[in-house]
Amino acid sequence: MNEENTDGTNGCSKVRTGTQNEAALLALMEKTGYNMVQENGQRKFGGPPPGWEGPPPPRGCEVFVGKIPRDMYEDELVPVFERAGKIYEFRLMMEFSGENRGYAFVMYTTKEEAQLAIRILNNYEIRPGKFIGVCVSLDNCRLFIGAIPKEKKKEEILDEMKKVTEGVVDVIVYPSATDKTKNRGFAFVEYESHRAAAMARRKLIPGTFQLWGHTIQVDWADPEKEVDEETMQRVKVLYVRNLMISTTEETIKAEFNKFKPGAVERVKKLRDYAFVHFFNREDAVAAMSVMNGKCIDGASIEVTLAKPVNKENTWRQHLNGQISPNSENLLVYANKEESHSKSLGKPPTLPTRLNGQHSPSPPEIERCTYPFFPGTKLTPISMYSLKSNHFNSAVMHLDYYCNKNNWAPPEYYLYSTTSQDGKVLLVYKIVIPAIANGSQSYFMPDKLCTTLEDAKELAAQFTLLHLDREHSLFSLDLCRRIWRK
Repeated sequence: MNEENTDGTNGCSKVRTGTQNEAALLALMEKTGYNMVQENGQRKFGGPPPGWEGPPPPRGCEVFVGKIPRDMYEDELVPVFERAGKIYEFRLMMEFSGENRGYAFVMYTTKEEAQLAIRILNNYEIRPGKFIGVCVSLDNCRLFIGAIPKEKKKEEILDEMKKVTEGVVDVIVYPSATDKTKNRGFAFVEYESHRAAAMARRKLIPGTFQLWGHTIQVDWADPEKEVDEETMQRVKVLYVRNLMISTTEETIKAEFNKFKPGAVERVKKLRDYAFVHFFNREDAVAAMSVMNGKCIDGASIEVTLAKPVNKENTWRQHLNGQISPNSENLLVYANKEESHSKSLGKPPTLPTRLNGQHSPSPPEIERCTYPFFPGTKLTPISMYSLKSNHFNSAVMHLDYYCNKNNWAPPEYYLYSTTSQDGKVLLVYKIVIPAIANGSQSYFMPDKLCTTLEDAKELAAQFTLLHLDREHSLFSLDLCRRIWRK
């Protein structure tokens, strides 16, 4: 431990020595009966706690804690987090100097306790003017594998991944939207633990490892957003995937109404997936059981309950790539009456890597690199001669949209403010000169960002959504393509 640290208990700023630190931690261990071990850059308190029997708590019981003062340790932190419930394990990340690294992981014995910790301790003032952040910790066990030959079947991919990596539990492969006999060129590989997935990711370094003679792309799969059980108990919308592109909303409605005529309120289909709204939850659950695995127009469909999204956090979640495509909130592009609370997704590094398992189909244009050979003939073109699906950001789409409508380019005006913890927060106001004297003189989102790029992208997303709602010139198809990216 370092020789001197600041004791922040009760807001004091007295200096305490390394000996005092050790004494405080020993007192905590004696009081609680927990063991404490330091290894691999972290200090583990508990795991398991005294008298624990059986397996560790399931996934969803751990929270991530950030913005911890560097001179604060378990003797101060543990009592704070015990307010939410019994701690199974507290892992504080440590520097060689003896200071903590500013973050920790707290595993509770139940999911309910973890959720309570997020509710009562996120933005908690741990010291005067110092606010910690608490959110769910995602123990990711799934890898995204891209650039897979499209003719390979699930069994072939599973066998190959088991040969080259350890701990493989399952492989998730989706058929192509246009040809159900082929995969989409990517798969998700599920491992038995986060450690097994991390070791596999390290082994499958992009550019150095090949499968079937192909250089593959490897990254963490974006985890799905967890939705609490109480919220899911109220859902009466089904998410239906693996549909044929040619299948109509009328056909889907008719098929889901077969088990009980008149049960379906409405259907909204986007490319090869759809949302089926029911009048009653009981009918939705019954239809899910009956229809999952059924064939519609020759395609075997998958049916699950759609996952709602907290509307308060929708903008932030979209910017972080956290909105799951089987969320009811995606109906923004079909139901304009809901569009005021929706956003567009920030493009991920890889086009198909959208939120883990339930990814919609990738864009028509593959976003990857090709070798540039000497002597390759290049032709000058204007960006406006391209199709809209060549763009992967809302900023570019907005410029493209204005040009197609013979409008002057959008004008961006930057504003800033300061958050409670001293961060500079940014927001853009956008003026579309061609309509500035009309129903709305400018467009400005109701969320602030910490980076210039996110602020500009968010403002463009917000503007496109409102233009879509107020001006029929902007096609629904273009909106869908922006989201899919």
